[in-house]
Amino acid sequence: MVLSMLALLSTMVAQQQERLHQRGLVALRYAPDSVFVSWRLFASDAGSQAFHLFRSSPGQPAERLNRQPLTGATHFTDYIGGLTGDITYEVREAGQTTGERYLLSADATGNFLTIPVQPLEGHTIGDGAAGDLDGDGRYELIVKREMRPRDNSHRGVTGQTKLEAYRLDGTMLWRIDLGKNIREGAHYTQFLVYDLDGDGRAEVAVKTADGTTDGQGKVIGDPTADHRNADGHIWKGPEFLTVFDGLTGAELHTTSYIPQRHPSITDPTPEQMKEVWGDDHYNRSERYLACVAYLDGKHPSLVMCRGYYTRSVLAAYDFKDKTLIHRWTFDSDDNTPGNRAYRGQGNHNLTAADVDGDGCDEIVYGAACIDNDGKGLYSTGLRHGDALHVSDLDPARPGMEVWMGHETRSDVAGIEFRDARTGELIWGFASQGDVGRSLAADIDPRYPGYECWAFGPGITGLYSAQGERISERSPRTCNFRILWDGDLLHELLDRNFIAKYDWTTDSLRFLLRADECRWNNGTKATPVLSADLLGDWREEVVWRTADNTALRIYSTTIATPHRLPTLMDDRQYRLSVAWQNVGYNQPPSTSFWPAGKANLKTRP
Repeated sequence: MVLSMLALLSTMVAQQQERLHQRGLVALRYAPDSVFVSWRLFASDAGSQAFHLFRSSPGQPAERLNRQPLTGATHFTDYIGGLTGDITYEVREAGQTTGERYLLSADATGNFLTIPVQPLEGHTIGDGAAGDLDGDGRYELIVKREMRPRDNSHRGVTGQTKLEAYRLDGTMLWRIDLGKNIREGAHYTQFLVYDLDGDGRAEVAVKTADGTTDGQGKVIGDPTADHRNADGHIWKGPEFLTVFDGLTGAELHTTSYIPQRHPSITDPTPEQMKEVWGDDHYNRSERYLACVAYLDGKHPSLVMCRGYYTRSVLAAYDFKDKTLIHRWTFDSDDNTPGNRAYRGQGNHNLTAADVDGDGCDEIVYGAACIDNDGKGLYSTGLRHGDALHVSDLDPARPGMEVWMGHETRSDVAGIEFRDARTGELIWGFASQGDVGRSLAADIDPRYPGYECWAFGPGITGLYSAQGERISERSPRTCNFRILWDGDLLHELLDRNFIAKYDWTTDSLRFLLRADECRWNNGTKATPVLSADLLGDWREEVVWRTADNTALRIYSTTIATPHRLPTLMDDRQYRLSVAWQNVGYNQPPSTSFWPAGKANLKTRP
């Protein structure tokens, strides 16, 4: 399985990809005398790549900790005894005289890194993203700061959303103020962080408006304009799409956002908006999604979206020579034959994935899929839903599958497991109403592939990827999954905890409780970010502290026998991290089945 995964991930070297050349070395003092040291393996590494690990402290020369070259899992437990003071670790590729260093300060304890954020009165730390903003091969974090976010259908004036960038040592790089003409809330500001032009540094793309101020103080549009109505909604004024420099926050290029609120009217009335979007109270037109996708199989493109309850529009852009270039637009309501079937099929989220195996990414837009050329690939007609998971969920079948629930009651399939390429229903069952949560995760090694469950009226039980009901009860959480403890099965992430599912008792065993941290997005209870940010192939989770003064990056200190490349080398997974903050946040998905083993029979 490991060799096949290496072959799969190595296909990325032919693409314009992140230059993540640093090993992501991290050291965590999880006990007074024990330090867990971990680093990345790349898909481009030779299968026999070996490492040496060195430790040094003030007044002591560097000491090699391993007697034999490290050729297994890319971590090491260092028992430091009574050693005090700062410790420096260095990991070197075998045969090299230098490598990457990590300073473990004397006062650093626990299995997390603390990143202080700048005070910003009245603002809460929200969703996050990761990107190499300065080109040093390490990730920085970008977070959204909000004051009074509201749902689209709710009245009330909101505050002004900010985006902030931080190095992992707490250095703040910039702050972008989106201004009063961008309404606060989970459905409005979908920001994408990715190296769009291949220069080795990530850019930041987001919808902007009159009064947006970049990280250098430059104002976009009219700084005095205020397009809010008495209810705090924004239905007038220009709408922009801006790409900012990741290192400085400076505006690089701004163009008109596609689609505008109305095809031909600058300041439409509520009645005119109802003709286009189906309502006159902002709950259809003001639903935004976004992702990055390799539409040509080689270069990343932006895909910015509007609408999913009724009209759905996706607009794709390339970013070349610091300029946004429009590639295509898909509109469910234009005159293209067949496009009307895509109306009302979108989710509160989306996925970029190569579902047809042609090397190019498609956009799985809820119950529909848009091909890489901007044409409709299929629409199931099962309509809107809240959660979406796309991966090789059933390894016994060729290609990938989709697991999602639907908001509309359905006697056909209110919850469905379908072929990601064709949209064909493989199995599913009826629902009695809105299926608000659904999750696919490999939590039971007795069955190949992912297990599937959902929360909604009339929905019960846990199912195998083949549609077999394997338990009358599902896990009591249905939120995020995470690879944490090293056995190639998923653990469950919700609110501020990580838990292991015990398939013998249908119960959870808690592995981590971050009691000093809080979750985001109300009842959605999602972290700032979950992704493979540091160390070996296991995933980290980023939460905000309860007092909103810092971010914490939690990383596992559990040994694993498995040697795998960083998940960020899988294109679909990396793109999942980029869109994770969009809409109703979903966990990132690999393009492959992580376990790939049938012999994990031990009890958790």
